[in-house]
Amino acid sequence: MVDDEKNMRWALERALKTQGYEVYQAEDGARGLALAIELKPDLMILDLKMPGMDGLSVLAALKEKSLPVMVVVITAHGSTATAVEAMKLGAYDYINKPFDIDELKLIVAKALEVENLKAQVQRLENEVNQRYSFKNIIGKSKAIQQIFNLIERVADTGATVLIQGESGTGKELVARALHFSSQRRNGPFVQVNCAALPESLLESELFGHERGAFTGAIAQRQGRFELAGGGTIFLDEIGEISPHVQVRLLRVLQEKAFERVGGQHTVKVDVRVIAATNKDLTREMREGRFREDLFYRLNVIPLHMPPLRERKEDIPLLIEHFLHKYDSNGRIQSVTPSALKLLVAYLWPGNIRELENTIERLAIVSPGPVIEPRDIPPEFSQAMVVPGQKVNFVLPREGVDLEQLERDLIVQALELALGNKTRAARLLGLTRHTLLYRMEKYNLS
Repeated sequence: MVDDEKNMRWALERALKTQGYEVYQAEDGARGLALAIELKPDLMILDLKMPGMDGLSVLAALKEKSLPVMVVVITAHGSTATAVEAMKLGAYDYINKPFDIDELKLIVAKALEVENLKAQVQRLENEVNQRYSFKNIIGKSKAIQQIFNLIERVADTGATVLIQGESGTGKELVARALHFSSQRRNGPFVQVNCAALPESLLESELFGHERGAFTGAIAQRQGRFELAGGGTIFLDEIGEISPHVQVRLLRVLQEKAFERVGGQHTVKVDVRVIAATNKDLTREMREGRFREDLFYRLNVIPLHMPPLRERKEDIPLLIEHFLHKYDSNGRIQSVTPSALKLLVAYLWPGNIRELENTIERLAIVSPGPVIEPRDIPPEFSQAMVVPGQKVNFVLPREGVDLEQLERDLIVQALELALGNKTRAARLLGLTRHTLLYRMEKYNLS
């Protein structure tokens, strides 16, 4: 509380302490500014008319030093111009002398409520930015490090990005990382699943519609492009859109403008486009299902998400991350090396999404505190070898010991099958009787 009138300071301190506030006094502007720097208070009640450093000078100094303090100014009756000047310098509100003490209490309470809400919003923004930072994309493999480097380089460019990769590889996570690492992070991130809507609804969803544009259009409606203004729109499964919608999307990318369905007015938008697909758009383009000009507009920055089977060194890190996420009580202490070997060897056709679901299940159903091979579903060992999958062997210069190679393959199959001979024989394409014969031949128990 900064006021040169001692009785005023005494009366206000007494009234505000009854409300539970901790109150400090300053008899002039210079002392008030020094206390603000030292204490960093939530709120300052500041008289504008004081000898020496007046209230406006204090406000200007607070602004210059970027001190985040709410200020309620006290001004003489009729000095509206001075109060407006104080508001321009950052004051939250003002009250004219003489004033009712209950009115001041109400202003103080509202100011602190606003400050509390601003702090909550800032905290939530920081949490969101941290959650979707590219640093939260887990991995140490060369493939994922290249993704990190690319995100860092292109996040702030505003260029259109096309993310391609199999389902479950983390395309949405990368799109969010691009947005929240960019200068558009404070703008909206709007996601559209293009495969989830038929053509007629998708067009309206993207571009909005005017009243009466079609049956059921009872009012004007903004589309996702308008809602994403100043931010990013993420078009997931872009390979599923129809030729008609492709034409409209091409215009938005070229001109940053469109008309709502059933409308004539051109809407301008400032939005960054990130698209993703699990389809091979080059092949779709060759076969006439995807426009060539649209492909090149989208493919300004191409980004390929590798499947999990191509970044196996990241699997232990991901397992640790998902165990921490789903085992909130810390019940699971570790994964045995043999169980980890099974999980790493699996081909993960569903990629990271399948791995996450599997670890969530293990965190719930494993008797614990250690995940062992017997806890892992048997279909994992059965699915280690994909029928018809081509395997390339690199021959060493000194030649191959075929018997040793055969023995090693049998050992691997038995390990993957957790010792189940019938399952191991199936993995090798042998009968159980043949497997038993070869196990005996190589003295394998």
